[in-house]
Amino acid sequence: MTGAEAIRLPGESEDPLGEDHDTAAPGLVHRYPDRVLFLTTGTCATYCRYCTRARAVGNPGGEYQFSPRQWEQALAYLEIHTEVRDVLLSGGDPLTMADEKLDWLLNRLRSIPHIEFLRIGTKVPMVLPQRITKDLVKVLKKYHPLFMSLHVTHPREFTSESREALARLADAGIPLGSQTVLLKGVNDDIAVIKPLMHGLLKNRVKPYYLYQVDPIRGSGHFRTNVEKGIEIIEGLRGYTTGYATPIFAVDAPGGGGKIQLAPDCVVGRDADDLLLRNFEGQIYRYPDPGGRLGAVK
Repeated sequence: MTGAEAIRLPGESEDPLGEDHDTAAPGLVHRYPDRVLFLTTGTCATYCRYCTRARAVGNPGGEYQFSPRQWEQALAYLEIHTEVRDVLLSGGDPLTMADEKLDWLLNRLRSIPHIEFLRIGTKVPMVLPQRITKDLVKVLKKYHPLFMSLHVTHPREFTSESREALARLADAGIPLGSQTVLLKGVNDDIAVIKPLMHGLLKNRVKPYYLYQVDPIRGSGHFRTNVEKGIEIIEGLRGYTTGYATPIFAVDAPGGGGKIQLAPDCVVGRDADDLLLRNFEGQIYRYPDPGGRLGAVK
């Protein structure tokens, strides 16, 4: 920790994404129409200093205890809300729970007919790869389709142990995606991000999101400006495979959800032609009769 983390900058808060406002049951955040965030535990294998849920994790007391009693209330909500088809288990880190507890919760969720697939958000394979045991994988394999979103921030995280853990999950048929947070002085450079994205692909992990740091209290020294994220996407797009190019997103403060940001490749229009800029800066025409995209308003 540094002294900068004691400084609260304008716009920062304890709950910048407004999760508490969208809490439908204890530990259950229902923001998007067909999916929910299920907070399972307040424990992590490591505690990120820029965590958007810093108010909730690592604290054994208070409202964020995430007990089985709270799970039951969340499950009761899900049973009657048939519009929910996708459940993301997070916390904390769900993989810090014992196999038996995780098995019980996944089984309860899978027994709800309208829930089509499950996701687990975790950093465990990168920071506690020994946790990815054969017994754990046996539990997870029972609940396909089950996806896993991995928090990976730097190429140095690809150790022999983490690569083995990722292989064990991939071999079990679990689709793996990554969620990387853009951090000033850590990975805010194409020379770091490109090897990171390539390393993910080589370990059968699809780069999914590149996130702007949420305005959590005391996180200002980690945040780049938004232009830096777009610059990094420009450094990937066209210069490497599309599979290695994540979605750059800002999770809108106040509960607006994820908003994708990308380089603007639309230059304008010339009659029925749409003018587009490619990754090398060259302008190309695409026939688009009747289109309005790129028209002067």
